[in-house]
Amino acid sequence: MTRRVAFQGIHGAYSEQAIRQHFGDDVETVPCRTFIELFQCIDSQQADHAILPIENAQAGTVSQSYELLMEHDLRVQGEVILHVRHALLAPPGTRLADLQRVRSHPQALAQCEQYLRRFGLEAEPWYDTAGSARDLAAAPIPGVGAIASPLAAELYGLEVIEPNIEDVAHNFTRFFILGIEDAERAERNKTSLVFATRHRPAALYECLGEFALRGINLTKIESRPRRNRPWEYVFYLDFEGHWKDPVCEAALVALLRRASFVKMLGSYPAADSPIVETP
Repeated sequence: MTRRVAFQGIHGAYSEQAIRQHFGDDVETVPCRTFIELFQCIDSQQADHAILPIENAQAGTVSQSYELLMEHDLRVQGEVILHVRHALLAPPGTRLADLQRVRSHPQALAQCEQYLRRFGLEAEPWYDTAGSARDLAAAPIPGVGAIASPLAAELYGLEVIEPNIEDVAHNFTRFFILGIEDAERAERNKTSLVFATRHRPAALYECLGEFALRGINLTKIESRPRRNRPWEYVFYLDFEGHWKDPVCEAALVALLRRASFVKMLGSYPAADSPIVETP
């Protein structure tokens, strides 16, 4: 049975590329207009899984993603780290010298600013990276190109004028794979959770100390405003290990005693650390 995986965006988006990286090409991708629709797609069983961008190495955390994880009860079943490589696309037969303007999402344009400046190309903001490719393929305009993924070029019949035009090579986006059930235990695991502290001195120190005392490595901690409670915060935490590991289980039991609330997002196979070849 072919897996159905929902993603936010249109076909050719980097999220769809991350799906293929994780599941392979034998997968049915389900595009969603918004992150909220993505969660609804799982709840209504229109998809078996969803892929959700969590953070980018350049732009930081995707705040709406964390808010939705708080509001819904889906489980994190895995993580994907995608090396984002922007490509300059154009209709077949176009040369780099023929281009004057380039369309893409403002973030992608900013990440390729040095390249655009080097070749005197005018940046034209568009609503979406894959959308810029799809719209250009549907209505080609002389002198106009797009910045999107190589997958978008393949899907919409555009040519890759030049690959890897991003200014910074270390451009990675981390995604969560979401589903209804818990993930199977793997050799290397990671656990994600969210918690809030009591309002007293050293409360956060004591909560984190439960992990430090047991030698558990924290890989991420970030505070976010607590919705509907001004000036209160929750903490998103990732650590190495599975919640069923005895040392991790002991840390979580101790955390439950110290925190005002704890929500498990999931234990899942940890992705390999990305390797970037330095020129």
